[in-house]
This record gives sequence, structure tokens and C-alpha cells, in this order.
Amino acid sequence: MTQALTVEQPAPGRRHVPERPPLLAVGVMIWLGSELMFFSGLFAAYFTIRAHAATWPLLQGQKLDYVQAGIFSVILLVSSPTFQLGVWAQERGERRKAKAWIYTSFILGAGFVANTLYEWHDFASSHHGPGLNAYWSLFFVMTGIHGLHVTLGLIAMIFLLGRLRGPAGDPGETNVYQAVGYYWHFVDFMWVGIFSCLFLLKSG
Repeated sequence: MTQALTVEQPAPGRRHVPERPPLLAVGVMIWLGSELMFFSGLFAAYFTIRAHAATWPLLQGQKLDYVQAGIFSVILLVSSPTFQLGVWAQERGERRKAKAWIYTSFILGAGFVANTLYEWHDFASSHHGPGLNAYWSLFFVMTGIHGLHVTLGLIAMIFLLGRLRGPAGDPGETNVYQAVGYYWHFVDFMWVGIFSCLFLLKSG
């Protein structure tokens, strides 16, 4: 006597959550741990240089635009929940919505990078480059490294969109989507610390 085996399929519209994290997610989390150590060293260098500076900050007459920096910081931070909405849509099998949220997050992230480049040009044109003093060196190094990480995240989104092309998907695309999400959340979280150091905590 044979007994038919049935495999329970997730109901349409419900999130598909695996019983254990995929190997890709585990690998990304380990890599992000090393990235966290890298940024921790960057913050340690910032506070060490600041502690040994006679006066802080050394703006040399240049004023920081808190409103513009705050607006684009919010824009970057908003891209984190928009991307997570895409992850949830992908887990529910709503691939069209998932792609739309990638486009939304990409535009927000690209706007942040464009503002960073604009700030660099504005400061450099007024002779406030990285070689002026310790503060401006840290400003360009910290925003530059973070901007590079944001750019890598945008490139990952482009490749993710390429993988999501077509009406049918493959079993691994959801794991890739989640992995890119982990990285993007990490990049946004790091900016909170960098923005606090360079703008909010700059007065000594």
C-alpha cells in the first residue's frame, strides 16, 4: 500500500520564509561583520585625531549646510525601508512590486551619491580640500569611503534587476534579493554614525 505524499505549498500572497538562513545570507553577514570592523577603525581614527587636535573643528571659514545634508541623509535612510518592502514583495512572489521597489531605492541612493559629489566639488572649489587640515581630511575620507559603499550597493541593485528580468524567476533570486538588502541596510546604518561625527558632533 502506498501513501501519497503531498507537499504543502505557500498560499498566494503569503511570505515564503525558509526554515533556516541560506548559505548566501550567512556569507553576507560574515562579510558585513568584517566591514563593521573596518568602519569601527575609521570611527576610532576620527575620535583619536579629534582628541589630539588643539581646536575642533577646523572649518577655516567654511559653513556646513545642515539642511541640505539632513535632507539627503533622510533620502538615504528612506531607501532602506523601501528596499525592505521590495524584499517582502519578492518573498510573496510579487516580482513586479519587488522590481518597482528596487527602482525606488536606486533613485534615492543615486540622489545621495550625487549630493556627496556636489558637496565635494563645492568644498574643493572654495579651497577646502582634504589637504587643508585634519577635519577636512576626515570629512573627505569618511564620506568618500561611505559613498563608495553606496555606489557598490547601487551596482548590486542593477545586477539584481537583471536577474529579475522576465515573468518567471528562479529559486535563488529571493536569496540574492535578501543579501543585497542586508548590505543596503548596513550602508544606511553606517551613514548615521558618519553624519553624527561630521555634522552633529563636530563641535568640541
